[in-house]
Amino acid sequence: MKPESLQGRHIGLRFRRRTVWIITTAMRQGVECELTMPTVLRTGPYRFYFYSHEPNEPPHVHVDRDDLSAKFWLDPVGLARNFGFAAREVNALESIVQANQECLL
Repeated sequence: MKPESLQGRHIGLRFRRRTVWIITTAMRQGVECELTMPTVLRTGPYRFYFYSHEPNEPPHVHVDRDDLSAKFWLDPVGLARNFGFAAREVNALESIVQANQECLL
């Protein structure tokens, strides 16, 4: 018997750490899952993406590298949250977001 799939189910995800928790829980229950969010930009080791359902928030983009994660507002560009990036790297990421602001909006 094949495990049930999470495809088509609504799963509210807020942060990357919660994503890991949901995947781990699903795997323990024998559920196959592949959760991917639309990637809008890749540069160097960074992945810029958005969640498709985040109502009541201004335009923003999420950035991941390894176990690190950040969220940037897009208009005006500014850091919303940082989970592990060093200050210098956050500044570099903010510059990347600023340079690509038009295409990210």
